[in-house]
Amino acid sequence: MATKQSNGNGAFAAANGNGKSNGAAHHAMNGKSNGAAAPEPEAVDWKFARAKEGVLAISGAKMSIRAVRYKISASVREDGPRPVLPLAHGDPSVFPAFRTAIEAEDAVAAALRTGELNCYPAGVGLPAARRAVAEHLSQSLPYKLSQDDIFLTAGGTQAIEAIIPVLAQPGTNILLPKPGYPNYEARAAFNNLEVRHFNLLPEKGWEIDVDSLESIADKNTTAMVIINPNNPCGSVYSFEHLTKVAEVARKLGILVIADEVYGKLVLGSAPFIPMGVFGHIAPVLTIGSLSKSWIVPGWRLGWIAVCDPKKVLQETKIATSITNFLNVSTDPATFIQGALPQILENTKEEFFQGIIALLTESSEICHREIKENKFITCPHKPEGSMFVMVKLMLQLLEDIDDDIDFCCKLAKEESVILCPGSVLGMENWVRITFAIVPSSLLDGLQRIKSFCQRHKNKNLINEVNCKLD
Repeated sequence: MATKQSNGNGAFAAANGNGKSNGAAHHAMNGKSNGAAAPEPEAVDWKFARAKEGVLAISGAKMSIRAVRYKISASVREDGPRPVLPLAHGDPSVFPAFRTAIEAEDAVAAALRTGELNCYPAGVGLPAARRAVAEHLSQSLPYKLSQDDIFLTAGGTQAIEAIIPVLAQPGTNILLPKPGYPNYEARAAFNNLEVRHFNLLPEKGWEIDVDSLESIADKNTTAMVIINPNNPCGSVYSFEHLTKVAEVARKLGILVIADEVYGKLVLGSAPFIPMGVFGHIAPVLTIGSLSKSWIVPGWRLGWIAVCDPKKVLQETKIATSITNFLNVSTDPATFIQGALPQILENTKEEFFQGIIALLTESSEICHREIKENKFITCPHKPEGSMFVMVKLMLQLLEDIDDDIDFCCKLAKEESVILCPGSVLGMENWVRITFAIVPSSLLDGLQRIKSFCQRHKNKNLINEVNCKLD
């Protein structure tokens, strides 16, 4: 009969191959050193620790809107007597008045129930869905797009993620608007792509400072980003202005990334002109999505359209590089892709008219209330998207250091969430969304006014009033 091990070392002894317990190892396993001090572990040069120097060393001005919104929301008192009013981001889907079109819901339900769309899709999207987007966009262009010109993405965010790495060759740079949408800057930082900013001019309806583009570009500039209708400013660019942009892009030899996710949300008399109209002048990559126009950001369905009738992006392999990126990336949900042709074809114009009517009413309230609040100022009435940029008159306020301090204290005292302008490239401004039911928007703007009155610089206000008298 085999002798039974009773000291717990049998397995370890067997592991040593000699049938004996290794005393030193036994003591080490039990946290003992048999009187001798254990050697200090060697310092390890962890190579991955250096990665944070490039990617995570992003200043507060380059933080994501989501991260800043969470930071500000944390300032809200849990025992606050009033409901929180979210005026920081463009997602009105929580309000019944902004529910998406019934045709879109029916299309998704029908696609899901076929049982044929539970599979992996092709990396660049289902052919029928790509054809549908091409036909949809071609209605507003002087040339026809084909299925091969369309890449489906998981929302506009992934469209940005697919384009930026393609352009991020060593030493290259990209031109971004200021103020702008911070995902472009963050994605450029992740890909070591240098960013150079051009200004949007508030006194000219937030038009691009076209005259400055040549001065900030060089031989290593690859592209510029234009957001129209504009987030965060609410501007809609004219045909003449976009023509100038395209001509400068051609002169510089760069492509235009046209972010047009708010393309259907135009509030005023100025029509929306797709940048692809000027694709014969300079090549354009258009970013679009269902998220904003159909009020379904959670569906994560977007696209990149190659608006380039002269095939420059095909010859330079940019389109091929986007394909290669998407082939190793995630995809939008297959059943949403399957529903896309019916969503685009069947959604009635009345749905968009209803959304625009709501946004128009709320934008009018927003503009009126801002004009009646002397502590903030709006240089341009919004004409599109869901946002307006507002300048803080900090000199008229006490105990407010900057735009982030303003937003945090406002959240704490009034339960109103705004987006600080510094995250968008404009310190001491704030972005207000008016994509909210009018009654709640009015409540929020009145709370902002009460907050400003409570923090007013009494000495300076008296001095200003005396001068006016």
